[in-house]
Amino acid sequence: MEFTRVEDILKGKVSGSVSVRGWLHHKRTMGGVHFFLVRDGTGIIQTTWKKENVGEEVMEKVEKLPVESVIMVKGDVKEDKRAPGGYEIVVKSYDVISKAEEDYPIARKYHGPDFLLDHRHLYIRNEKMWAMLKVRAKMLEAAREWFKENGFTEFHAPIFTAAACEGGSTLFPVKYFGKTVYLTQSWQLYGEAAIASVGKAYTIAPSFRAEKSRTRRHLTEYWHLEVEEPFCDLKGTMKTQEELITHICHTLAEEVPDLLKMFGREPEYLLSIKPPFPKITYDEAIQLLKKDGVDIKWGDDLTWVTEKRLTMKFKVPFFVTHYPKSAKAFYHKPDPKRPEVVLCADMLAPDGYGEIIGGGERISDVETLIKRIKEEGLKVEDYKWYIDLRRWGTVPHAGFGLGVERFIMWVLKLDHIRDAIAFPRTINRVYP
Repeated sequence: MEFTRVEDILKGKVSGSVSVRGWLHHKRTMGGVHFFLVRDGTGIIQTTWKKENVGEEVMEKVEKLPVESVIMVKGDVKEDKRAPGGYEIVVKSYDVISKAEEDYPIARKYHGPDFLLDHRHLYIRNEKMWAMLKVRAKMLEAAREWFKENGFTEFHAPIFTAAACEGGSTLFPVKYFGKTVYLTQSWQLYGEAAIASVGKAYTIAPSFRAEKSRTRRHLTEYWHLEVEEPFCDLKGTMKTQEELITHICHTLAEEVPDLLKMFGREPEYLLSIKPPFPKITYDEAIQLLKKDGVDIKWGDDLTWVTEKRLTMKFKVPFFVTHYPKSAKAFYHKPDPKRPEVVLCADMLAPDGYGEIIGGGERISDVETLIKRIKEEGLKVEDYKWYIDLRRWGTVPHAGFGLGVERFIMWVLKLDHIRDAIAFPRTINRVYP
């Protein structure tokens, strides 16, 4: 039997008699008619059961069917503005593929965050979680589409690494055949190796940070979209970021507007985002914060609290550039005109969401790189292969890393980053 996707019905692509299979998402009875919502992974549609169509015996039988049972229904598509999505299926026949147990844990009532996290394997069936996952998938699809159109190659690197990228204090150690290795913080160092082979490169992969942060925007395991470009400087990588973010935002607005609206995000806002994005220096950011009465001095890194304060002054994503050398990782290239700052840029999302991208120009000569490694108290021998990249065929290059969950959090106006991923990992959450 051929089954129709709910998505196609809701888009008005299908009419007449159809067969649909999926999970019994919700049920109610009114005026002797059953209204069962069926979820098939592509969407949720109302199915209408009437005694004159299926018989009294069936009506009594299906009324007792527990939610999350898996059923197949056959019936006629009918347009009805009162139905969720504007369409329904008037059921003529059905079959039970899998009968669920009674007392499904997640009822249509308030559940606390811990309860929903404990039952995350079931909660991802929730309408908003489903919508978030669809938007997330579309976001990554749009990114890959842009990379393909602009000549980038997807490049994969190890999850196990022998040395830190960002710093030793945020590494997860792992026992590895008698040695200690670490879960990767970033693909970047390997991405810098890749550019001499495949040219412009990117990846979409998990990264791990052992940060003891209890904020609404930190995860210990998150998905990282990272990019590296040869023959590129700070100005060039910011241009790449602007064009990529614009393409993703416009794609979401054009292809999944209804999903965005479920979260209160108007598609027109995302369509209004266009390059160039506003740009301020770190110096200017410090002055803006001081004028607001924030206790901050030059040299301090921007925390999530100060970032939030700063982002309330903007309505679109913007860059903060030229941070102090002491606030950034060793690989950032010092500004030749002002060595105490580096050629870097963080893209911050407006309305309190803060950093979604960190990037900049890399050090491309051997001597400067070794000097910075030593200044940061790192071991030169741990980075021998990385230093080698400057010995044979070094070029100016730049890149960035985008936090997928932080981007989704901003786009969907989420209150907490844990709701931007199916199974969040935090300092106190590794189950389920």
